[in-house]
Amino acid sequence: MSRLRFRISMSLDGYVAGPNQSVENPLGVGGMRVHEWVFPLEIFRRTHGLEGGVANESTPVVEEWLESVGATVMGRNMFGGHPGPWKAEQPWNGWWGDDPPFHHPVFVLTHYPREPLVMKGGTTFTFVTDGIEAALAAARRAAGGKDVGLGGGASAARQYLAAGLVDQMDISLAPVLLGSGERLFDGVGDDLHGLALVRTVVAPGVVHLRLARS
Repeated sequence: MSRLRFRISMSLDGYVAGPNQSVENPLGVGGMRVHEWVFPLEIFRRTHGLEGGVANESTPVVEEWLESVGATVMGRNMFGGHPGPWKAEQPWNGWWGDDPPFHHPVFVLTHYPREPLVMKGGTTFTFVTDGIEAALAAARRAAGGKDVGLGGGASAARQYLAAGLVDQMDISLAPVLLGSGERLFDGVGDDLHGLALVRTVVAPGVVHLRLARS
């Protein structure tokens, strides 16, 4: 069975987003700071249709994230848009632009039904209303034997972690303090469900921690 692989950037004090998240500021006040290490990378810029960039110790880490992933699961907040029912006319098409960087099927956890959204580059967003296990099962079918990526946000990640469904977790720990916002592990408990630290990579502006099942 394909693995569920979760990755996220986090501050030293455990936050993956700052306070006062909104449609205009999806990562909250200061939230972009936990991602500053990745923006200069050539691999990041290339996957977002940009030129230039640098390579460093983070490059192979990011390259691994993209390997052998055939589908992604994410929460409603990571897809983007106002909370509540989708607008009947001109519904929000997400944060990701006309050509999202996934290039494979993406399954969005939501309480509100919506028809699939087909985008450029092979990305189709399918909206799942019957829970995390149904979304994971659909993603595994769509992945065709490849792994499934879990993209967050924090609420979706906490649900999968608490259910013991995550097979690999990559945390990119940025040396910043946000002070408040949304914590990754609130409510998860003290049981990592068999996940243990298997690798540490030190890179400019970040430390990458990998936890996986033995």
